[in-house]
Amino acid sequence: MKYIKGKVKKFIYESSSGYKVGLFRIKDTDDEEMIDFINKTITFTGNFIELDMDSTYIFYGELVYNDKYGYQYNVSEYKKQELTGSDAAYEFLTSKLVKGCGEKTAKSIVDIFKDDTISKIKESYTNLLIVPNMTMNKALNIYDSVIKYSNIDDVSIKLNSYGFSSNETLLIINKYQDNALSIVEENPYNLINIIEFDKLDKVYLNIGNEHDLIRLKACFIETIKRLEYSNGDTYFYLDEIIDGLRRYFNIFIEDNDIDNIIKDNKDIVIDDNKYYLKETYNMEVSIAKDLMLINRLPKKDISIFDTEIIKLQESINVTYNEEQKYAIRSALENRITIITGGPGTGKSTIVKAITNLYIKLNNIKNRDIEGVIALLAPTGRAAKKLAESTGLGASTIHRYLKWNKESNEFQVNEFNKNYHKLIIVDETSMVDTNLFYSLLKGIGSNIQLVLVGDSFQLPSVGNGLILNDLINSNMFTNCMLNHIYRQSSNSYIPILAKEIKDRCLSTDFKTKKDDYNFLEASGIVIKEMINKICSMSINKGLTDKDIEILVPMYKGVNGIDNLNIMLRELFNPKSNNKNEVKIGDITYRVGDKVLQLVNDPDKGVFNGDIGYIKSIEVLKVPKSSTVITIDFDNNNVIYKKDEMFYVKHAYAISIHKSQGSEFPHVILPVCNSYNRMLYNKLIYTGVSRAKKSLVIIGEEVAFKMAINNDYSSNRKTSLKERLLNNI
Repeated sequence: MKYIKGKVKKFIYESSSGYKVGLFRIKDTDDEEMIDFINKTITFTGNFIELDMDSTYIFYGELVYNDKYGYQYNVSEYKKQELTGSDAAYEFLTSKLVKGCGEKTAKSIVDIFKDDTISKIKESYTNLLIVPNMTMNKALNIYDSVIKYSNIDDVSIKLNSYGFSSNETLLIINKYQDNALSIVEENPYNLINIIEFDKLDKVYLNIGNEHDLIRLKACFIETIKRLEYSNGDTYFYLDEIIDGLRRYFNIFIEDNDIDNIIKDNKDIVIDDNKYYLKETYNMEVSIAKDLMLINRLPKKDISIFDTEIIKLQESINVTYNEEQKYAIRSALENRITIITGGPGTGKSTIVKAITNLYIKLNNIKNRDIEGVIALLAPTGRAAKKLAESTGLGASTIHRYLKWNKESNEFQVNEFNKNYHKLIIVDETSMVDTNLFYSLLKGIGSNIQLVLVGDSFQLPSVGNGLILNDLINSNMFTNCMLNHIYRQSSNSYIPILAKEIKDRCLSTDFKTKKDDYNFLEASGIVIKEMINKICSMSINKGLTDKDIEILVPMYKGVNGIDNLNIMLRELFNPKSNNKNEVKIGDITYRVGDKVLQLVNDPDKGVFNGDIGYIKSIEVLKVPKSSTVITIDFDNNNVIYKKDEMFYVKHAYAISIHKSQGSEFPHVILPVCNSYNRMLYNKLIYTGVSRAKKSLVIIGEEVAFKMAINNDYSSNRKTSLKERLLNNI
């Protein structure tokens, strides 16, 4: 099979399934058709398990011509080049360690000196002067770089030969200096904090090791981590881990291996036949201790509550029912209070009452509010909603704790605490074990903590079941809001949410209401119906800021990706007045509605934030580059083209990404093609995102199946038991 050899210079597009499009600089080929491309870049496409920009790869495939994209190399197979001798020397010379040596110069040097390249350079810089086009200045720079790293160049070449990229090699050498090689050869898994596990596992095998105890222990720990991520559990039983080892690493272990793996393993805690990562175990123990410490402090007695709540109701023109008054009073008197309820039960108005009365009862001046009260939420949109409902400032938990993206650490911690007196956390169902642990470590114990949320929503992405565990422990005051406030006598959204939660759907679900409509349709016409509804909405003066389409899946005819293509042309059609930029196979234009996919505190944007592309500009200085400015609620954030992979169109978004948000009008498609993603809590979460109106489009049988499907199984956690046992 014909090949091309070289390096990836840029990724243009990457899908979650492993399909990639990028630019590849060709160094060598045995294909006559590709000879003219040597030392040039060409667009490549294909499916890849692993690909980086530092390693040399051999691609097998064929050159094709696309009318739209020009010449492309379609990769059918590939492999990373094993680096030895002159190849390893070439990698070293083209790395960041060596100054003034580009690819062309490195090739010329290696072509002359072959496997003796490094030793010849170290012998004398004059040896380099026989290389074509070599100048004295360049020779001295290369020589000085090699001599400077004379103690590590052999190490660098060796690490390259094991399979580390040049950048990874640089990371290892910078961190471990003279000990780098010995640490890698002794146990590369020790580098887990700076290099991904799969790479370390490959290196371990490349060094010549087999399935020995070191690898078994490392893969055992990694399996628990992956199970935590996929299942959300905080502990596992042995048979689950054994099955995971087989699935993830094709490792089959014997019973006698278990004792050896567990013996003296400081990363695992075994308690009552439950296997924990020590870090997770310690977090659960710490959370229980910190909560009990807070809860033991004296409660407050608000004897004038009845008088003050009457005054507040009159001043803000709101009437609270008895369960709401109980929730407000509990939050003001108790050290820890949980307030839960579905949509339409008044959680937001209760939080407003708590903050207003707390400020008044404690005689807090306006200038001091920010230092006394902290309003927090897991997402930017949830924090914004909290700020709007209270009239006070609110923040994401990550921002409050001053998360450092590079180190993945919080600067506010047990050694550098925040000392607010009242802390209210909204959308607590989205808070995982690590984030809740970090929050408790970053605040004092002399506080009043109010946790607000809907315990029936989708659980946190990370492991744990914090809100449910705290409720089920019965250790804290839990104020459940059951009374639903309809927007009109013919409104139905909160009623439907409760029916879904109770798995007791009434016949009304197919009856049109003031705020609700179920449009029965087969899967093949759902996309067309969404188009018609959105077109009608636009004619009525609504925009994409008013409407959100919440979808269970990304792929397929009715998937998020496909719907976004259609909806973008509907809400933001092509215009000569709107600049565009094509990144991979996705075109972005000014005015597009987009979703942030990851937390980026440096930019002030967080996972789930929705914004609009404000401008697309080509800058000429210092070099030609395209920058995209996105407006996230008046926070103008600048992205380079390669940063747009952290952004997606947001005319349609996943139900998971909608958590913590509310939208005036929601369209929710439900059909059999979403089969594996249709379950009760998912549909409940989608329905409860609608504020003014909800349209469900789809198949009745799929909708009913989803409501009766309890796919979202209970997570295995120990927090409840630790609270009950006071440990």
